[in-house]
Amino acid sequence: MLCKDSPKHSLMSRCGLRRICLLLLLPVPLHAHQETHVIEETVVTGRRQVLVGEARTASEGVIGQMDLAIRPLLRPGDVLEAIPGLIVTQHSGSGKSNQMFLRGFNLDHGTDFATWIDGMPVNMRSHGHGQGYTDINFLIPETVERMSFVKGPYHAELGDFSSAGGVRIETFRQMPENRVTAAAGQNGFARLLAMGGASLGEMTLSGAFEGQVYDGPWRDIEEDVEKINGLLKLAGGDEVRNWSVTGMFYDNEWNSADQIPRRAVRQGLIDELGSIDPTLGGDSSRASLSGQYTHQHESHRSQWNGYLIAYDLNLWSNFTYLLDDPVNGDQFRQRDDRLVYGGSYQRAWVGGLQEHFHHRFGVEFRYDDIDTVGLYRTQRRNLLDTVREDGVEEGSVGLYYELAWRLTENWRAVLGLRGDFYWFDVDADNPANSGDDTDEIFSPKASLVYAFSATTEAYLSAGYGFHSNDARGVVQSVDPATGEPVAAVDPLVESLGAELGFKTQWREKWNTSLALWYLELDSELLFVGDAGATEASRASERWGVEFNNYWMLDDIWSLEADVAWTDAEFSNDAPEGNEIPGAMETVASAAISAQYPSGWFGSLRVRYFDGAPLIEDGSVESDGSTMVNLALGWVGESWRLQADVLNLLDSDDHDIDYFYASRLPGEPQAGVEDVHFHVFEPRQVRVAVSWML
Repeated sequence: MLCKDSPKHSLMSRCGLRRICLLLLLPVPLHAHQETHVIEETVVTGRRQVLVGEARTASEGVIGQMDLAIRPLLRPGDVLEAIPGLIVTQHSGSGKSNQMFLRGFNLDHGTDFATWIDGMPVNMRSHGHGQGYTDINFLIPETVERMSFVKGPYHAELGDFSSAGGVRIETFRQMPENRVTAAAGQNGFARLLAMGGASLGEMTLSGAFEGQVYDGPWRDIEEDVEKINGLLKLAGGDEVRNWSVTGMFYDNEWNSADQIPRRAVRQGLIDELGSIDPTLGGDSSRASLSGQYTHQHESHRSQWNGYLIAYDLNLWSNFTYLLDDPVNGDQFRQRDDRLVYGGSYQRAWVGGLQEHFHHRFGVEFRYDDIDTVGLYRTQRRNLLDTVREDGVEEGSVGLYYELAWRLTENWRAVLGLRGDFYWFDVDADNPANSGDDTDEIFSPKASLVYAFSATTEAYLSAGYGFHSNDARGVVQSVDPATGEPVAAVDPLVESLGAELGFKTQWREKWNTSLALWYLELDSELLFVGDAGATEASRASERWGVEFNNYWMLDDIWSLEADVAWTDAEFSNDAPEGNEIPGAMETVASAAISAQYPSGWFGSLRVRYFDGAPLIEDGSVESDGSTMVNLALGWVGESWRLQADVLNLLDSDDHDIDYFYASRLPGEPQAGVEDVHFHVFEPRQVRVAVSWML
């Protein structure tokens, strides 16, 4: 989509993208020609932005609000699908964290893809449901100013959970407009959004409030989503010093239609929108306070960040039904209640002969004070037994240094080194699983860049990354469910990646990038369906190709086309096979968008991913899935109207598939191994009306 410059009809103007952003917010090095005492004025133009001269690798980019403004969204997590090659799905209720896939990873709910919002880490360590659990349901899509993403472990500022990449999401420092939006749709969907801001002398106060309800299309349950989100940001300062303080609040309750066994549908026990256990669901809340202070000195630039997060989750699931407990059923509750606090300091400066050396040094600190992380057996959400209930304290300190060096007019090099130190302390209800441990890891990284011209560059990148394992697994000695001895897992798991690629802009209209990449991981984390958790597995290897394109056809029309192919296998041969369950081979997406000077706009988007092996020998595979979404609307001086048609073709493809054993009434005691799936939500229409005040 291209935006005209007329403020009357421009979505760019409506989104407030013509505003000053501090270069410090960019997770890329300074331009080689830039003086450090100057703050650069930039416009977040999203995928049309040319990163040649700034990017360190071929597979990094920027998403702006203008990329999201007319993107039809089923869930807040769908904003992450604006990142080329990233698939976002759901196997449970809409209040739960999304399932994510990237570069041949089933990322579960975020493992190996690091996410930050306004400088706060979103991935949860030693989480009650999954390691690296990433829930961005507290994000209000209209408040996103920019999403800066990278792929691969080649960036010194990336630490835990970043082997596949990461994204930093920044909300507006000052809301671009005052607006009230009311939306309604099928299946009981209703949403109210109020956002805006005001000047308070030399300061600005911005805020946004969102309320949403949704029943869902399921036969046996109503999702009964009741969600509220709030954001309040106070900011001030000038070109030399600036600061902001942000408060966020989120609360949500929902019922879940989890994945269901294929045989139950084939036997007519339920249809694809049915449920085996209709009493599943959850509730979650999150409150945070964060701050940022930036000082532009004559010789360097410094930035301080700090945050405090209070987080709570209760989640009821049942994946195997009557397999473990034929009398009461296999429903269980997962609990997580924690405080997370931390901060960072970053310093950037230029030095050396003719100012060809660009330095960046950073320190990060994070501490998770987990009061309760628990697993309980339940029936219809009523407590039957406690499997385990632990307290965990987990902290980390990370330091990194990066040198960007302009070797010649055409060559530049980026050298980085990162060191991380972790400590774990588990107070388990079973003393045999209590204990403490520490670990450290060093991660060198490097890129070599050659500029063919002002609009075309080639990149050769390599680096080490890592993910942490659950603290309970780090010190465990017995299985809490069976009492059998188990081995502890490595605290920190190393990854190694490399990439060759290029970026170019052709005739100021076509932005394209191509990357050939390789990644190996010392230990794969796999989702285990009948346990509802992730477990450490064997070492793995992946390689693939990504080809991403954004084409500005003219002043009205734009085209996106992205495709990624991956080959993924376990590194060592084993009798059960070497395929990695959930590793998608081909992912593709495309969109055509338009914005007319009269105010009319539209976007048609298609997303495809092919089948993936569901077990190690590859004998069982999932089917491919295709989703098409449409947005149409009109924007004027004071009013905006948008209609989204989600799942335009009413596809009954699957969001996700798993293969494991479960037991239905009357089946053998050992259960039946089967595909368990979650179907796309049927076609639905949502209409939103906005009044710009």
